[in-house]
Amino acid sequence: MTAQKKQLYEEIKNCPPFFDAYELHQRTNKKIGLATIYRFLSVLESNGELHSFTCENKRIYSSGKTSHTHFRCEKCNRTEHIKMKNVDFLKSVDGDICHFQIEIVGICSNCKEK
Repeated sequence: MTAQKKQLYEEIKNCPPFFDAYELHQRTNKKIGLATIYRFLSVLESNGELHSFTCENKRIYSSGKTSHTHFRCEKCNRTEHIKMKNVDFLKSVDGDICHFQIEIVGICSNCKEK
């Protein structure tokens, strides 16, 4: 375990539920190179210690068993993160679900009123 890896593990523990490589880079005061951070995150993802999602055209990571759900307006392109209270539809999946990502597309209330 190198000092850099140890620092990255510590920083990830203090990250919000979703973070990206740039945020992690900022948390290290830019002392660890971005390429090193990407390699580290890739290894953690391969080992199942992190999950990645696509959010607004960038890769974000989560260390928890958190899933990621959006509502995106097809008129103004505003994206809103939402929490799903009922995921009963996933019971039809034949297997153990670890995490998921869903993007719901429609027209937001602001655009609907216009």
